[in-house]
Amino acid sequence: MLKEYIEIKDEVKKALDENKPVVSLESTIISHGMPYPQNVEMAREVERLVRENGSIPATIAILDGKIKVGLNDDELEYLGKAKGVVKTSRRDLPFILSKKLNGATTVASTMIISEMVGIKVFATGGIGGVHRNAQETFDISADLMELANTNVAVVCAGAKSILDIGLTLEYLETHGVPVVGFGTDEFPAFYTRKSGFGVDYKVENTKELAEAINMKWKLNLNGGIVIGNPIPREYEMDSDMINNVIENSVKEAEENNIKGKEATPYLLSKIKDVTKGKSLEANIKLVYNNAIVGSKLAYDLLNSK
Repeated sequence: MLKEYIEIKDEVKKALDENKPVVSLESTIISHGMPYPQNVEMAREVERLVRENGSIPATIAILDGKIKVGLNDDELEYLGKAKGVVKTSRRDLPFILSKKLNGATTVASTMIISEMVGIKVFATGGIGGVHRNAQETFDISADLMELANTNVAVVCAGAKSILDIGLTLEYLETHGVPVVGFGTDEFPAFYTRKSGFGVDYKVENTKELAEAINMKWKLNLNGGIVIGNPIPREYEMDSDMINNVIENSVKEAEENNIKGKEATPYLLSKIKDVTKGKSLEANIKLVYNNAIVGSKLAYDLLNSK
């Protein structure tokens, strides 16, 4: 039944059939997260890094109403340039498919599709979470509910720092989602290595991590796992400066009534302008770092008991 709606790239299908490691990658970061041509250059380099570290990359998107698991170079280029690509989360999937539209998958929908086809590891930039002032707006990303229910391990540089990180971690704890620090005791804050909040567990390498993840799923403890992998130190931004920029940008978004799925792209673009592109460079470098860890983790998940 699903074959009608999902097209798996030959290279990815072969890897899945032969029980070889595959890492899924989202497409919202390409169509909504970065400007052209940096978005396409980033997507190609992420795929290269996944391959170089032992796994097969599967960038996921929806093109003409068909779920694509693994994109070719022309499709990556198209996603990077096309206008009107719909930011697609769980609630959007049935409509984007039935209307035969183009959709860029978020963390939530990438997790859903990954689980459908049997991909266990997903590398991204940062997860969505509880937005600042959520006690008034109730603005909480669907990514968090997906992490509570969908069996995919997500390697990220923490939650996007435009969010309320403390409330995001509280939400994950309530839903039993383990939050792991990769080589760190502190949950990373996207552009910076520290957030002021601890993690549930610290792991030193992907082998140790793979053993814990395999144990979780053997025990039928459904749901994902968040692996907080800090941005490399040399690309970290100054925390006081970036927090000041974020607070001003959030205030401006509120004044302009920008909310919902429009909020994150708006804030990231604003932050890029104010930091004169430094935040974009940091974003790209942290994604590369996550791709490397995700690739090694996918390999170790298949080779650990």
